Amino acid sequence: MRSPSVSVIIATRDRPRLLAKAIEAVLGQEYPGPIECVVVFDQAEPDVALDRTTPRRMVAVVANDRTPGLAGARNAGAAASSGELLAFCDDDDEWLPEKLRRQVGWLQETGSDVVVSGIHVNYGDKTITRVPRPEDVTHAELLRRRVMEAHPSTVVVRREAFFQAIGLVDEEIPGSYGEDYDWILRAAAAGPIAVVPEPLVTVLWGRTSHFDRKWRTISDALQYLLRKHPGFADDPRGMARVQGQIAFAHAALGEHPEARAWAFRALRLSWRERRAYVALLVTLRLLTADRVLRLAHATGRGI
Repeated sequence: MRSPSVSVIIATRDRPRLLAKAIEAVLGQEYPGPIECVVVFDQAEPDVALDRTTPRRMVAVVANDRTPGLAGARNAGAAASSGELLAFCDDDDEWLPEKLRRQVGWLQETGSDVVVSGIHVNYGDKTITRVPRPEDVTHAELLRRRVMEAHPSTVVVRREAFFQAIGLVDEEIPGSYGEDYDWILRAAAAGPIAVVPEPLVTVLWGRTSHFDRKWRTISDALQYLLRKHPGFADDPRGMARVQGQIAFAHAALGEHPEARAWAFRALRLSWRERRAYVALLVTLRLLTADRVLRLAHATGRGI
């Protein structure tokens, strides 16, 4: 099959060592087609020394000229790109050498507009492998649970679908928190998502997040997502999950009445929602939010 051109967007801010490793992993792909790596500096001075051009590999450095934050940076990179396919890589993640070759081949074979893969989650000295199944990335299942295996650094999407059928990353989400979840929900609603059933990205988990402990932003963004996606109302477990996350955010902020209100709201929908119970324990000072977060990260997951 023909090997279409791929533009890889890496949004970055103040992580030069990790960024260098991410870029090298992109340029080192076994993929035979041309790869354009667009590095978008968000709220930081662009490092033009990263620019390079070789016959089938290039790095272009641009500044985020859209809304500050991850959503605007991803869109700025997509707008500055030229590839037939778009892919995304967080600046603290690394692609395995066969990633693009395997995913582009599967995209061509299935005819889907979007393809994802599994990941290796690296947390401290532990590595946890997570691989989604096709049934995990349907719109209904993604409403029910946030499938972190379908990580944004695994996404490859046809350019036309990104700019039209699915749409750009939502820059209105508070703090850009959950912008990847919102986008994958819209992608799944637009058509089937293909899955390469193997881990093709190593994700550095829990230690480098720009959102770590920004609980106010997290609460505001989750409430925004509930308003934006009416499908949550049709899935009590999915709605309860997000409400449990909001409850925990308020508990971590020390806003105990708000935390309890959100927790009880979640439990009325689903008594199985563990985040609601954890939020209540934090309000009773039987647990600390930091301890819960550390335990969650140790399993390769977030709250």
